[in-house]
Amino acid sequence: MMKKIGFVLLFLCVVVAVALLWSKQQIDAYLGSPRAQETQLFTLADGSYFSHLAPQLIDQDLLDSQRWWKVVSKLRPELTKIKSGTYELPKGASLEQILVILTSGHEYQFKLTFVEGSTYKDWQTIFTNAEHIQPLQQTEQELLTALKSSSTKLEGLLFPETYHYTADMSAFSIVKKAYLHQQRVLEKLWAERDKNLPYKNPYEALIMASIIEKESGLANDRDKISSVFVNRLKIGMRLQTDPTVIYGMGDRYNGRIRKKDLQEKTAYNTYTINGLPPTPIAMPSEEALYAALHPATTKYLYFVSKGDGTSYFSKNLREHNNAVNKYIRGM
Repeated sequence: MMKKIGFVLLFLCVVVAVALLWSKQQIDAYLGSPRAQETQLFTLADGSYFSHLAPQLIDQDLLDSQRWWKVVSKLRPELTKIKSGTYELPKGASLEQILVILTSGHEYQFKLTFVEGSTYKDWQTIFTNAEHIQPLQQTEQELLTALKSSSTKLEGLLFPETYHYTADMSAFSIVKKAYLHQQRVLEKLWAERDKNLPYKNPYEALIMASIIEKESGLANDRDKISSVFVNRLKIGMRLQTDPTVIYGMGDRYNGRIRKKDLQEKTAYNTYTINGLPPTPIAMPSEEALYAALHPATTKYLYFVSKGDGTSYFSKNLREHNNAVNKYIRGM
């Protein structure tokens, strides 16, 4: 009798062991088989629970059955602690890998790139076309108030670079980050500036930097372009720079500057006003700011584009006119 009982117990143990082994194989296959056919974004809304996740995965073809779902929650509880957000699921990711990603809290980082010399209008367009971002709701003046800036325009106040954000982050958070970055850069460079510069304050240096940014086709020319404008300011000579004319024309600019445009009296036309325009005309880079505050030591008063990205610099009008005839008129 005892032998029979022992045999039955042994048989039951074998059955249980086989069942457990089979179940483990099924769970391993359930968790380990590739699910993501392509790299894709997956969003978990606020308040999402593990028990509600399976239908969403099925809807997005990342799961074919809930058969082992509850078993997974019992055997692998660490995979149930999902966090809301938008995540990137790589191609070929298994269910286990997907759940690890959804519990990591490491949300997908979208990015926006703002190039040197872009304007606030350009930034507005980029924000408008951006994915998964809360648009700017405030006017320019409201943004300046929120940033506690005494300036009248945001132009020049935002540092141009690539910014990363997570889904549904506000565009204002990027504006604030760019503003604080520019303030730090300007404060640092202003403290290290050359002596005897014709700027009353850091903001005037920012204005100059924006002009240099728009005028420089070659990084190595920035300090010489800066020297031209600094030399002009020191002797009371007008800057006479085309980018300020273009900025003053606004939406009327169609790619050409005519004689009447150069003669038009706008607040920004440095052919008709003395000194600097009232605000920057673009978002300058750190390199342009550095050039504004560390101009080359020259006697140059003029420069003209040579058509290859470089510029020809002149000390007097006669030399400049000869350069214009050569490089612009082809004479």
